[in-house]
Amino acid sequence: MHQYLKAIGFGGIKGKGELHKILNEVQTAYSHHELVSQKDEMDFCEYQKEYGAGIGITLYGDMGVEEEFIQQYYLPYFLGTGITSYADVYIEKCMDRDAYVGICEDMKVGISLIFHLQNLTQYLTEKEKTDSIKYKSVTLSGLCDGGTVLLPVLKNENQEKKQKEEVKNRMMLMDAARTGDPAAIESLTLDDIDTYSKVSRRLVSEDIFTIVDTYIMPYGVECDCYSIMGEILELDEIENEYSGERLYVMNLDVNGLIFDICVPVKEVVGEPAVGRRFKGNIWMQGRINF
Repeated sequence: MHQYLKAIGFGGIKGKGELHKILNEVQTAYSHHELVSQKDEMDFCEYQKEYGAGIGITLYGDMGVEEEFIQQYYLPYFLGTGITSYADVYIEKCMDRDAYVGICEDMKVGISLIFHLQNLTQYLTEKEKTDSIKYKSVTLSGLCDGGTVLLPVLKNENQEKKQKEEVKNRMMLMDAARTGDPAAIESLTLDDIDTYSKVSRRLVSEDIFTIVDTYIMPYGVECDCYSIMGEILELDEIENEYSGERLYVMNLDVNGLIFDICVPVKEVVGEPAVGRRFKGNIWMQGRINF
């Protein structure tokens, strides 16, 4: 059973029997269906069923000439809104199955963000047309099993302005460092040493979450899972039509990246509200906007 089914409201599934019943429903009563022709006699097939606003399950497999569906794997999905990044995106195929991951090189976070590609059939269709696919932007989203709500860090206008300027300067330095500028590399190294020194001194008398405003870093052994903390910009509630479970949809600002996450209401510690922060572990998904 997929670990992040719980994130879209299927945490109450009692066993594989009920899971197979749900997957059969996805195939027979689908909301969306796509076929992509391949070089061999089998077509790549996608069945998708929506169980709420922007949430659902996708089945992937092969379809033969006799229209017999052979399932490869299934995934829960959550569709984000807006544009997360205009940075370059590279697409790589997974080794063990017909799935793809995207690698986004956004300067705001300083690491390569890896995400599961949601609009796979659209990508394969575009790939058949041309080898040099043009991407306009990427919309990221996260599935989260649970998390904690934290109060915001108190900052005045001058502090916020200074922080924005520092982030902008760091992005410029990182962009220069990528091209091999030795002065930029040295400046970034000195900044990191200075930051480490300041944090070490403050940790003696302060809590780490009063020092760190937001963060995103890899979590666990999977390449597309992250531990995040971000400011809640928007908050909404939706319901899983199958289970009736309530879900929070939060629009977060994480290190300058704006994206949505979906998390069960009963698994959130604290009362979320706009301006407060959310901390949790997510499975990153995303779709490319062509």
